[in-house]
This record gives sequence, structure tokens and C-alpha cells, in this order.
Amino acid sequence: MALPVTDLRARLAALPGMETLLPAIAGLGAPCYLVGGAVRDVLRGERSVDLDVAIEGDAPTAADVLAKRLGGSAVAHDRFATATVRAGALVVDLAATRREVYAGPGALPAVEPAALPEDLGRRDFTVNAMAIGLLGEDLGRLHDPRGGRADLDAGLIRILHPASFLDDPTRLLRALRYESRLAFSLEPETDRLAREAAAAGALSTVSGVRVRVELMDLLAAPEARQSVTRLAELGLDHALHPAVDADPELVAAAKRGALETGASPALTALAALCAGRAQVATRREQLEPWVEALGLVAPDRDAVLRAAGRAHALVEQLRSPLRASVLHELLEGEPPEALALALALGAPEEVVLLYTRRLRSVRLEISGADLLAAGVAESPAVGLALRETLRRKLDGELCGREEELRTALELAREAT
Repeated sequence: MALPVTDLRARLAALPGMETLLPAIAGLGAPCYLVGGAVRDVLRGERSVDLDVAIEGDAPTAADVLAKRLGGSAVAHDRFATATVRAGALVVDLAATRREVYAGPGALPAVEPAALPEDLGRRDFTVNAMAIGLLGEDLGRLHDPRGGRADLDAGLIRILHPASFLDDPTRLLRALRYESRLAFSLEPETDRLAREAAAAGALSTVSGVRVRVELMDLLAAPEARQSVTRLAELGLDHALHPAVDADPELVAAAKRGALETGASPALTALAALCAGRAQVATRREQLEPWVEALGLVAPDRDAVLRAAGRAHALVEQLRSPLRASVLHELLEGEPPEALALALALGAPEEVVLLYTRRLRSVRLEISGADLLAAGVAESPAVGLALRETLRRKLDGELCGREEELRTALELAREAT
């Protein structure tokens, strides 16, 4: 249903930061438009904090002017003729309206200036191909050349042209994220083209880093379970890698486990995709190059691979009765993602939580310096004595600093 311009103006004015942004934009000397997710939010009557502005002009230059007027700063991103303005709590992303030319499937596009209709036509989905004017008589006017409003009302995600998924295969993952986040459905022809692109190996034409950005956003979202369900339905799990196991219930359970163990929900979900519910001896070996290619920072990469490789074994080990010190020794070197995934795979919750909530934080009240001060010679015996003292403390055999020090001194002296 079309909204009167006056209603759209009122909704625009209610967006956080718009009361200062609109007057500052007024003197830029070029048409400006609100674009992106904020337009969807405005049309749906929802609150939005993302302010993306398209300008029919030089975005970096306009950003400098805007930053001065707002008393903020601007950072230009010349590769795509974009810039970001920050002024207090206000953050505005500016982009020059443009057309994009793809040299080949999956390639980054070449960018050329263009008017608003072409700029909207290069976007991913019709519901993202709308704009609202921000200047003069155009203020509050909806620009919708691709029927985005109708698809928004119908709850449909629709690509703009048949080659869209081939031009940028990361749109396959983005489509599922929007579908789940908005509780929409892929329009039937878009669904068919997504399946074709997945089967044709479209995702193999883009870098692992670009896949990671979209995949981690999908896994981090509250609706990850629904998205992973669709990932499997469309064959996108095996398009990512043949060994990926898109089990939506395991992903959901892994994210719940992350909340209990202090793990990263998105990294734990990625580990769940890599581990699967059924233990396969060669799976980590098969997936390690793929995880490497995603370009995660080293600690995150290592946590995912360790969790995927160890979680099944941990489940079996944790099902046997273990003393507190043995449990501590078993889990001390594991990343929290491994514990979260083990929980999702059926490890006893009370055992894992005993470690994460109590044992993980247990420390001695003494240190090696205390033993040296008491006359023990510096040697490996000091470290061995401290570890054995911690073991006894974990098992409830010691209480307080005096008992710890007496025990550690006895152990250290016996070992020298």
C-alpha cells in the first residue's frame, strides 16, 4: 500500500539522527536519497539505525562537507566511491549513485557514475532497490522502479535479473539471511535460479573471504536455524563444500551451548557445519583447506577447527565419571567453541557447566615466587609441585593459602 509523502516525511523525521542530518544535507548541491535497509524499515514502520545515503555526485567530497557541518569526521573509500561520516552517535554511509559492470562471474565490479534508476537496478533484491528522497520537494518521495514495495507487502525476496546470482554468488547467502530475518520467502523464479546457481558451483567463483562475510552474518543472526534449513534445501551447503553438513538443529543447539560456555555463537555454528552430527574421521581433513580459505583471524580459525575436530571425542570422554582435577585437565586447553559444540552433540550438561562455571576459574593462592622465597631452588620441580597442588585443590583436598603453600613446599622438596 502506497504511503502519502507526508507520512513518509514524518517517518523519516523520526529516524535517529535525521533531525541533524537533513539540514546538513540540504546544501550539498546534489540530489540525495535514503537507500538500503532503512527504506525497508521506514516502509514497514520499524525503527532503523542504519543510515545509507546515495548522492548523485561525488560522495567523498560531499562527506567532507557534511562532516564539517556536523562537527564530525569523514573517511573515504575510493575503491567504490563511498565514504563514512561520523558525528557523535550519528553514523552515515554515503555512496555515489553508480552502475556496476562485472568482468566475469564472481568478479568484483567495475564502478561508473550513473543516475539513481541505474543505481537501484544494480542492487541485489527488489526490496533493497528502493530509495526515499531527502531534499526539497523530493523529500519523502518513494523511488521504486523495480516493484520493491509490492514484494515487501507480499513478503517476497526477488532478484533483479536472471544473472544476479552468477554476477555475485554471495547474494545466495544474503537471500537466505533476508528470507529468515524478514520471515519472507524466495519468489519462485528466484528460488529456481538459486538452486541452479548452487548446482553450477557459483560460490566457487568468489573468494573465501567474501563467502565468510556473508556466511558469518547468516550464522550470527538469531534466525540462523531457519537459514541453515534453507541452506540445505537449496543445496547451498554442498555448494560451500561437499563435506559441509547443514544440520539446522545442531547449529541451533551449538549457539545455545555458546551462551553457556562463553563461546562465539557464530564460530560455534561454523564448527557445527564442519563437524556434523555424525562423526566422520576424514571430515576435518577435508574441510580444513576450506576453513583456511575463509580468511578468519588465526585464533578464530584454530578454534573452529579444534572444535570440529574434538567435539565428538569430548562427548564420549565426558560421559565417564571424572574427578574434578581430571575434568579440568581434559578441558583446560579446549576453546569454548569445542565445549559448546560438545554440549550440542550430547555431552552431559552438568559436567560441562561444572567446568565452565566453577573449575575453569580455580587458581592457586600461591605462585612459584612463594616457593623460591621459602628457599626452594629454581627448577622444574617448582612447576610440577604447583600443578600437583592445583590438582589436589580441585579435588577438594586443600583449603586456603597455608595448606597450598605447605603442600607445594613438601612436593617441591621431595622432587629435588
